[in-house]
Amino acid sequence: MGTWDTGPFDNDTAADFANALDDAKLEEREALIRGVLTRTIDATGWLTEGEEAVAAAALIAAQCPGGGPIDTPYGPEEPMPAFPDDLRTLADKALDRIISYDAGPASNWVDPEDWKQWRADLNRLRTVLAPPAPSIPLFDIEQ
Repeated sequence: MGTWDTGPFDNDTAADFANALDDAKLEEREALIRGVLTRTIDATGWLTEGEEAVAAAALIAAQCPGGGPIDTPYGPEEPMPAFPDDLRTLADKALDRIISYDAGPASNWVDPEDWKQWRADLNRLRTVLAPPAPSIPLFDIEQ
């Protein structure tokens, strides 16, 4: 079937990745997600795991403040571990790479409106993944 919508799990490759996560032991799931993100960031040429990286980023964003749940029958059914904060940075870098790569997953849509929606969804994920700015006190009040 290929790609049927613009969501992070709305394609065969990402749905297969969700199945692989479900088949893995709980303690192995973080490594699978970290691996797909790292390989996408480090890839030269074709981004062979771009669709999986988008799905991985959505799973990480779901655990961040402002992130929405993964509410699709194509996503993982098994629970995810609590992801460490460094995965937020990796996911953001992977999404940046995917968004800027014209021949990657962006080429899946013929309709320009679908492409615009997909890109907007990725930008929303990046906003959620961005770590909050550090809070710096303006002055210190001693009591």
